[in-house]
Amino acid sequence: MIGCAICEVAGMVIGAALGLSMWQTVGMAEALAFVSGFGLTMVPLLKSGMCFRRALGIAFAADLLSVSIMEIVDNAVVMAVPGAIMAGLNDPLLWGTLVLGLAVAFIAALPVNFWLIGRGKEHAVVHRMHVGH
Repeated sequence: MIGCAICEVAGMVIGAALGLSMWQTVGMAEALAFVSGFGLTMVPLLKSGMCFRRALGIAFAADLLSVSIMEIVDNAVVMAVPGAIMAGLNDPLLWGTLVLGLAVAFIAALPVNFWLIGRGKEHAVVHRMHVGH
């Protein structure tokens, strides 16, 4: 959840700084969130000697659902607040809405993450792979 949040915020900030449209900003934030979410999951797997393709598959299986929920909810909140996504970097509306969106998204994804972990999915898969190496 932290991995996707890091670059979700970065994408929103970059979009605001460059004056991109709402959809361009959301698209960039989404892409960066998935890359960082999967990437942070893959780092320990790759460090353990796992090949890139296998690590990517595990990261995809572990993170796809939770990152998707986080991104859908976060962006829905940000887009629902009038003017938030187009606010400048010095505007508290941008930062407050980003914090609100991430908080709501975290709450939305948490039950799904618990459900997945309880069934041996999500990051339980990553931890099993670590123990096996």
